[in-house]
Amino acid sequence: MASATATLALCQCPSSSFSSSSSSSSLRMHVSVSCRAPQLSASSLDKTLHRIKNSGIIACLRANSAEVALEAANAAIAGGISVLEIVMSTPGVFEVLQQLVKEHPTMALGVGTVLRIEDAKTAINAGAKFLMSPAIVKDIMDYVKSGEILYIPGTMTPTEILSACDAGAKIVKVYPVSALGGFQYISALKKPFPHVSMVASQGITIDSIEEYILRGASSVVLSDAIFDRDAIAQHNFSKIYELAHSASLLANKAVNS
Repeated sequence: MASATATLALCQCPSSSFSSSSSSSSLRMHVSVSCRAPQLSASSLDKTLHRIKNSGIIACLRANSAEVALEAANAAIAGGISVLEIVMSTPGVFEVLQQLVKEHPTMALGVGTVLRIEDAKTAINAGAKFLMSPAIVKDIMDYVKSGEILYIPGTMTPTEILSACDAGAKIVKVYPVSALGGFQYISALKKPFPHVSMVASQGITIDSIEEYILRGASSVVLSDAIFDRDAIAQHNFSKIYELAHSASLLANKAVNS
């Protein structure tokens, strides 16, 4: 009875110190099992989702070589980007991802425009924390459903958003948002789906970040707005740094407003 009482007291007071006497060994074992639940940390998937929402930006990188991709990615990261998506069409995309994961292990790094389950598996093995598609790819959705990888399927209509959520999506990409009405479309979608987290994607500029987030987007995808095509072609990584820095400041202001 005394042992049970002591165990209860220790579970209620996690900061209590343990005695070093030999009689406390079994008590330690019992306490570690009984008190495990309150000590559980957030899953990797939840951390990635939180990082995306807290950042307000998913920087979308496509380049014509692995070397340029690495330089551009590091310039953007130095500028403040904490969530980065590398598009499948980038040569050596998985090698680039592996290198970035090694250099920036705490970042949310992922692969975009993933359309095949084989590419999804390779991306995950290379260290991707999230995958993104321009549509709902059922094979990928089913594959990641019970794992720690965040899948962001592309949706356009209310029906597609509902289908993605019913299939297990925790966040959806609204694409191509500029062609559908921009931030006004996001605002319209949030009325029937206030509980759905949405990433606005396609044609978004740095100066419209705040409007998108204020209208209900959890985050926005910025591609050319950060990885300017001329800057990429001219290897002008200083410009990429400056664009990333400006975007990060505006997104941080919007998210925290």
